Amino acid sequence: MINFQNKIPKILVIGDLMIDHYLWGSCERISPEAPVQIVSVDNESSVLGGAGNVINNLNALGAEVDVISVVGECETSRELIELLKDISINNKYLTTQKNRIISKKSRIIASQQQVVRFDRECIDEITKISQLSILETYEKIIKNYDLVLLSDYGKGVLTFDLTQSLIKIANQNNKKLLVDPKGLDYSKYKGAFLLTPNKKEASEATKINIRDNNSLAKAILRLKKQCDLEVSLITLSEQGVAVFDNELRIHPTVAREVFDVTGAGDTILASLGFALSCIESIDDAIKFANLASGVVVGKIGSATATLSEINEYELNLNKINNDNKIKSQAEILSIVGVLKNKDKKIIFTNGCFDILHAGHVKYLQAAKKLGDILILGLNSDTSIKRIKGNNRPIYEQEDRALILASLEMVDFVVIFYEDTPIDLIKIIVPDILVKGGDYEGVDVVGQDIAKELKLIKFVDGKSSSDTIKRINKI
Repeated sequence: MINFQNKIPKILVIGDLMIDHYLWGSCERISPEAPVQIVSVDNESSVLGGAGNVINNLNALGAEVDVISVVGECETSRELIELLKDISINNKYLTTQKNRIISKKSRIIASQQQVVRFDRECIDEITKISQLSILETYEKIIKNYDLVLLSDYGKGVLTFDLTQSLIKIANQNNKKLLVDPKGLDYSKYKGAFLLTPNKKEASEATKINIRDNNSLAKAILRLKKQCDLEVSLITLSEQGVAVFDNELRIHPTVAREVFDVTGAGDTILASLGFALSCIESIDDAIKFANLASGVVVGKIGSATATLSEINEYELNLNKINNDNKIKSQAEILSIVGVLKNKDKKIIFTNGCFDILHAGHVKYLQAAKKLGDILILGLNSDTSIKRIKGNNRPIYEQEDRALILASLEMVDFVVIFYEDTPIDLIKIIVPDILVKGGDYEGVDVVGQDIAKELKLIKFVDGKSSSDTIKRINKI
């Protein structure tokens, strides 16, 4: 994954603030008054919802966040401001409107399952005075931010005229503006950088029933043209995320387990905004958002994902998907940075591993026991030919890399093309450099870079060369 450590983007969130309220309990019997569950409430909690959940997600990722919205003079508004203060979000850009009721969604959760939800809210459009107040603030501060996110929950803050003005001002200031849309009329979002509708929302907005890649392509292109978007995007639930700029691409989901999709759209918006504040590539931003979403849907309630959780999640995925364990030198540089920030002890070894045998496996098992993460530098085909002659290797580098990646003790495989792995060792700077016992008393390439050199004795009579000789005699 791209290393976002030490990057603190400044992001402005505008939209419908609300509270997600949870009553947690258990259910062991049915009411004698009606055929309904009796939930024995053990505790209750409240968290920021709507645009507030976008803020929560950005805050968890480490962004610097401010919010523009409208609150009322109700008790829920006061509770919401306290929740913002709890995560150090300033309320100085909030406009207070008399007689406005902030949305509060209450969910009853019994044994980790949502039983019922009830809402208290006002969905009337905010007044013209409130809209002018928002625009006046927005024009004064927009230059201070890397990116703007609009979180529209259809509760009345993002009116048509206000939304169009926000987009126009963002474009005038060369700021990317991303929108999580609501409703059937997407003309209010015309000119945004991108929208994040799900498949159902996109189908309703375009009037195209998305049922296959052909209809998906038509819908995503129609969204791009009708809304004059830089990038057109549709989230596809368990199928991933579709994106269209000059061509259609689908990034598959990376969720392992889904417990609750509450707030998943907020996570997509926040993580896309965070990534695009730091990098230019929309594809890399989507991959990051997919990982963040994978973390969040594995939790109960409106949840968030930290960079550490996302990194850990990706590392675990790599252990499941062998192809993902094969990395380029640029990728391993980013991964190593994350691992070192987490105080992981990194082991490095290298070799040709032409024909994998029991000696290799025992050697790698012993190496892995020396630390947390084992990175294996694999000689390319061209480097092996220079070292061992034109008859080697027996297996091509892609095959050797895949076989090694399938071993549980190997965390990452990196192919190098030089005769020695010195450049790769300089990139990784391992805690422990591991070589075979035959290097006793010999200077090992990279031993001056690694913190420690460890020699592991080879299993007698086990080598690729011996195996090839025995095969040739058959």
